[in-house]
Amino acid sequence: MSLPGRVALGTMHGKAAAIAPPLARLGIAVVVPEGLDTDRFGTFTGEVPRAGSMIEAARAKAQAAIAASGLPVGLASEGAYGPHPVLPFLAWGLELLLWLDSRTGQEIVETLADEAPLYGHADATGPGDCDAFLARIGFPATAVVVAPAAEPLRPVAKGIRDRVALKSALRAASATGPARVATDMRAHMNPRRMAMIARLAEHLADRLGRTCTACGAPGWGRLRLEPGLPCAWCGGPSVLARGEVHGCTACGVERFVLRPDKLTAADPGCCPACNP
Repeated sequence: MSLPGRVALGTMHGKAAAIAPPLARLGIAVVVPEGLDTDRFGTFTGEVPRAGSMIEAARAKAQAAIAASGLPVGLASEGAYGPHPVLPFLAWGLELLLWLDSRTGQEIVETLADEAPLYGHADATGPGDCDAFLARIGFPATAVVVAPAAEPLRPVAKGIRDRVALKSALRAASATGPARVATDMRAHMNPRRMAMIARLAEHLADRLGRTCTACGAPGWGRLRLEPGLPCAWCGGPSVLARGEVHGCTACGVERFVLRPDKLTAADPGCCPACNP
């Protein structure tokens, strides 16, 4: 099946600026349905819990974009940010981009980890209390959200990008205690996140440009990692990946691919048996 000329993007936060250029090189125009409320599938500030997992929320957005536009193919992205899974004092993020073809049911999912996101918060009672935090995140290019520190899920203001608005929000949020100043993680308010989405869109475009040799559908690419690279000492499975599984999400054909670095044995330090 050939690529469509137009696809619908489920967003209300300006993501087309990052996603449209790579797809345009494939002859695909990105359409953003007017008035589509994607916040109903979850908000970063928590007033609306996310609708299931990341992929489920992205799928719901893509389906809503298809319904609102009448186009057969929908796109949506979803992000998750929090403590690093290994180094909890550092921040970490994961971006996901989903392509959904309602004609065939085919889904193509690309993900990208951000090891240094602009994500965090500081508690304050006045503007001067969070100056170091604001400098670190690149305020005002990166906007902030302000809420009572005791009730961070009830923000008094979002998208703050100037000192006057920040001072006013801090006054409102700190009436009974410290206020919490946090990075606004909506894409149009966070340049670092928008850049990650743009990189992810490049990956998706590259993948859409590869077709399955079995069925001709677009989107041949990596599906998952294959665990268990053998330990160099004992030969048992290590925590490192043995390789990758590439395939087609339209017909289900899969192929094992060796690691890009061609590594065939793992350091014993990565082996649960040799280094328990």
